[in-house]
Amino acid sequence: MNQNTGTIGRWQGAGLMATTLLGTGVFILPQMTIAKADSGALLAWLLLTLAIIPVTLVFGRLASVFPHAAGPAYFVEKAFGRTAGRTIGLIFLLVVPMGAPAAILMTFQFVNALVPLTGWTQVGTELLLILGLFLLNLRGIQVSAKLQFALTLGIVAVVVALFGAAGLNLDGLQASAQGFSPQTPLVMAAAGIAFWSFLGVEAMTHLANDFRRPDRDMIPAMMLGTGLVGLIYLACTLLLLLVPTDSGVAMIGVFDRLLGGYGAQVIGILGIASGLATVNVYSASAARLLWSFSREGILPRRFDSLNGHGVPVRALAAILGLMACVLVLTFVTGQELEHLISWTNGVFVIIYLMSMLAAARLLSKRYLPLVLLGCLFCLALGLSLGANITYACLLVAVVAPFLWWQKSHLVRKQVLAKH
Repeated sequence: MNQNTGTIGRWQGAGLMATTLLGTGVFILPQMTIAKADSGALLAWLLLTLAIIPVTLVFGRLASVFPHAAGPAYFVEKAFGRTAGRTIGLIFLLVVPMGAPAAILMTFQFVNALVPLTGWTQVGTELLLILGLFLLNLRGIQVSAKLQFALTLGIVAVVVALFGAAGLNLDGLQASAQGFSPQTPLVMAAAGIAFWSFLGVEAMTHLANDFRRPDRDMIPAMMLGTGLVGLIYLACTLLLLLVPTDSGVAMIGVFDRLLGGYGAQVIGILGIASGLATVNVYSASAARLLWSFSREGILPRRFDSLNGHGVPVRALAAILGLMACVLVLTFVTGQELEHLISWTNGVFVIIYLMSMLAAARLLSKRYLPLVLLGCLFCLALGLSLGANITYACLLVAVVAPFLWWQKSHLVRKQVLAKH
């Protein structure tokens, strides 16, 4: 694979990581977890943040040692062979055009808090945003990295300002803690909802070659981003427990109550920007993977070109075009996106688990405890998804035989060519 000239530093990478994880849920998921588990939501966020750390460390180490645009697909291929690795890559490509539109539609909860949109007007606006993402990435991910680092600082600043306005409300905290007896099923249910926020840990591995020094900066960037995100979600959940509100988007109500108004504008703009940031990183990651597969002959060669800034423009246009098609079809058919979100989670469970198993073969034995913790996390999450993991299993059942046939067909052609 051709190596790109990296332009992303450690702090820009941390900003990319943080905004990818904060994404559509930064100001929405905390209230959903509270609705499930009340004060137990704090425990759910804490446990989830701790559980994702070993997974992040393993992904960071894999990306720093084996930087490649294919990310998890490349790790699995090195560990288990071409068919396994390419299966992981293709199921990632097939899920991004579904998961990203779901994220865009979630983002429009904030858009509608500012400017109510319905029908084809909303669809047209969504398509314009996808066009904007295409234009933003034409000069490379480093432009987006700088903007997203600034966005992360803005979100942190708002959360700190809300805490400052609230003060350390010990009476409110004690009232929330009275009778606190977390029920394990409710806490696990809340953690299952919260997991959507940590989808994106693996996306950074596709961008390893965009780092100036991936061997030195990948792990610090990913850990800084993950830790910061965990703290922000914990802080937002605590704020909602201390300052109850009846607002549809609870963080907007908290902002209005503590800072005297303009919550819809401030929280809305940050929510829109962070949601689009998530879609942006996944688009760039999927485009890199499509470009890599095109160069290797797995997919058509038309996607293997780069522009003057090292951006796979045709691959990026194809990924964003598929997203646009899904958005239009979703509107026309009236399809509910809750199923798409659950199916997306199932695919990522398989990607994470296979990456952890690959790490067991590729990394030194001192990483084995982290790998085991990561595997246990993936298995527990898979069990919690239940029947929703069926879609991921069906994808594997279709893609793996196709890739095995493709490999066998190429081998036969090479043998015939020799004779």
